[in-house]
Amino acid sequence: MALNRTYLDWNATAPLSAPARAAMLDALQLPGNASSVHGEGRAARAAIDKARRQVAALVGAEPAHVTFVSGATEAANHVLTPDFRMGRAPLGMSRVYVSAIEHPAIREGGRFDPARVTEVPVTPAGIVDLSALEALLAEHDQSVGMPMVAVMLVNNETGIVQPVAKAAAIAHAHGGLMVVDVVQAVGRIPVDINALDADFLILSSHKIGGPKGVGALVSRGEVLMPKPLIRGGGQEKGHRSGTENFHAIVGFGAAAQAMRENLHERNGAIEGLRNRLEAGMRQAAPDAIIHGETVLRVANTCFFTLPGLKSETGQIAFDLEGIALSAGSACSAGKVGESHVLTAMGHDPKLGALRISLGVDTTEDDIARALAAFAKIAGRRKPAGEAA
Repeated sequence: MALNRTYLDWNATAPLSAPARAAMLDALQLPGNASSVHGEGRAARAAIDKARRQVAALVGAEPAHVTFVSGATEAANHVLTPDFRMGRAPLGMSRVYVSAIEHPAIREGGRFDPARVTEVPVTPAGIVDLSALEALLAEHDQSVGMPMVAVMLVNNETGIVQPVAKAAAIAHAHGGLMVVDVVQAVGRIPVDINALDADFLILSSHKIGGPKGVGALVSRGEVLMPKPLIRGGGQEKGHRSGTENFHAIVGFGAAAQAMRENLHERNGAIEGLRNRLEAGMRQAAPDAIIHGETVLRVANTCFFTLPGLKSETGQIAFDLEGIALSAGSACSAGKVGESHVLTAMGHDPKLGALRISLGVDTTEDDIARALAAFAKIAGRRKPAGEAA
């Protein structure tokens, strides 16, 4: 990290953790291809199998049910498809129901035709509307195929925890499948695929201190699986062909194991820092709006609005003060636009918002510097009614 810089954008990506770095450096010494049967190949396979066990343990799954992919976006495009198989028999999904606050990788509907993607609204508090989901699924035409439901466990902008287990119960009651994006949840709250009653989980390595370019699709079983997105040599038991991203997978596994350790203690400390941050923000700018503060959130996320300050202006102003934060999801190649999450919650789409997200290396000094910058920026806002 550059001198005099404060990194508070952990929801966008977490810096590479020491355990992941060490594991990857060790893996770089292994020359074999994991598909080879000689000693070098077996050593590489053993390292991948260890990582598979580590990732599975993070979400309470069986190692055999972990498919390594290039990241959460690929996992979403892999599982969001009309084409499934029950053993060897084809099984069709006719429609996917996605919550209005999903990451764009989910909202796009993967391999479903856009006409077969239905948005499920959320409440003004930013929580998926279970009554609306129930009503939509009650109208689903089972004669043309099964429904699929996709609801994230933790929203990447607000940090709000979603009632996934309840949504899964509704989906299964209507004969559907439940897909859960747990990218922002793992390492911050306990995640268990069985407790969530999920059929599939989507994970990303770089959000938990692993390397970029690797993620996983985790299933609850192996009988019901989506048609492969990438076909070829049959790696990952035929679910995802292509030579494995070996060093990144090993780093992912090490990061997953580290995230399981001292979860409650670690996040208790992070929550204390966030509470100090938000109290200081209130003192410096009583009109600040902290989105999601009245409902259950993960400990590290603060999504806020300073009335009279545009997202673009605010992000640049904080950056000039040495503070790295974001204006929501880091998924649009650096673009800053209106938040679809705030729009779904019923806010004016022009309402600007910024996200501060903390991590394992965030310190009290980081919070103090952020608050100093916040007070400075809040104090030079344009009066109400003038352009920011």
